[in-house]
Amino acid sequence: MTVRLRRALPYLGIALVTVYCLAPFYWMVVSAFRRPQDQFDTTIVPARWSVDNFTAVFGADNGFGRALLNSLIVAGTTTVLTLVVGVFTAYALARLTFPFKNAVLGIIIATTMFPGISQLVPLLKLFTDIGWINTYQAMILPSLGFALPLTVWMLTAFFRQLPFELEQAAMVDGCTRGQAFRKIIVPLAAPGVFTTAIITFIAAWNEFIIALSVVNAKEMETATVAIAKFTGISGHDQPFGTQMAAGVIVTVPLVVVVLIFQRRIVAGLTAGGVK
Repeated sequence: MTVRLRRALPYLGIALVTVYCLAPFYWMVVSAFRRPQDQFDTTIVPARWSVDNFTAVFGADNGFGRALLNSLIVAGTTTVLTLVVGVFTAYALARLTFPFKNAVLGIIIATTMFPGISQLVPLLKLFTDIGWINTYQAMILPSLGFALPLTVWMLTAFFRQLPFELEQAAMVDGCTRGQAFRKIIVPLAAPGVFTTAIITFIAAWNEFIIALSVVNAKEMETATVAIAKFTGISGHDQPFGTQMAAGVIVTVPLVVVVLIFQRRIVAGLTAGGVK
């Protein structure tokens, strides 16, 4: 009995963690499929299933379709810029020798110690002075600044574990340093780059406080801000079911992507951890 209990304990722990993590998401999905008049029911499954909340999400007054497009533009642009800058920066830190290289890397990662909210007021003042309020760049640049340190840190560790002899062999065969980087190193670094891209995209997609602060035009709102500003029929009641439905719409694509590419994500997270 003791042996069986010991064997069962890890699985019990995994089950508890899984339930703990999935319970909020399950309740969001269930609440989204309740009828509007049943939105405060506490039953485990809806008494009557309905898609009225999903229909209401895309009502003309909410502008949720445009908000989704804005989120896609901001998150996609942030991800691309982060990868372009981060890959070259990490490669330089991993391969080149120059004074205070480790100090530079330490300063880069140290910037993540400052909470994003502490930078909000200076950013708002700066963007107001240069006329960037209600623009995409006002949302993209802060997200880029938050994502770059982690990207550089992860990819530097990944590039360091790639043998330098691979590039030397490519250059012996006639490749330039740039060609060796593009044809040899970048393909080998694909798991790490892919993992970084997923993490960056999710962080930019879910960003809220910056988008809320630097945008006050409805047509420029991202999905997270639009959900927070949903109003009920009277304009004063809480559209709980509609917000839950919008949350499902925003979350499900991310969950699907992570589930499909989970092996590559795990491989990218662990690849730079050993030599």
